[in-house]
Amino acid sequence: MANISVKVPEGAFDEAGRAALGKGIHAAAKAVEGWGDDPRQEALTWVLVEEVKPGCLFAGGTDQTSRVIPVIVFFYPPAGVIDEAGRAEAMRRVHQAVTAAKSASDPRPVATSIMVWEVADGTWSANGQLWRLPDFARAAGYKHLQHLTEPTATSVA
Repeated sequence: MANISVKVPEGAFDEAGRAALGKGIHAAAKAVEGWGDDPRQEALTWVLVEEVKPGCLFAGGTDQTSRVIPVIVFFYPPAGVIDEAGRAEAMRRVHQAVTAAKSASDPRPVATSIMVWEVADGTWSANGQLWRLPDFARAAGYKHLQHLTEPTATSVA
């Protein structure tokens, strides 16, 4: 149940490429976070693809978009959902999704910068309500965190 922001140079991905980018990054998040298959769970992860105007994205102090397609990805999962191996896998899968979404006719290579920033427990709101890890586990169906949704002996009393 991540929020994922993707910044791409304007025009680098056509409509089909942006759709493939959204779908591929969504699939990467599902693979590393381990949510359930219910469509309501799938809808909890948002991917925002933002196009950056020419002359607004620099590498080495210059606009490199004539040579490469720079893509910046901010992946925000709730803290405690993925471990270090999962973060590395997310980065690999997101890069793969970005590369696959590029038009085959574009000779420029893709250069990604991907940051996984975990959102600290108790600092995320959904529809005006504060959510904690058990709330995310319940809503997203995280397979590896279902133990957090079960009542404890002290909560039953």
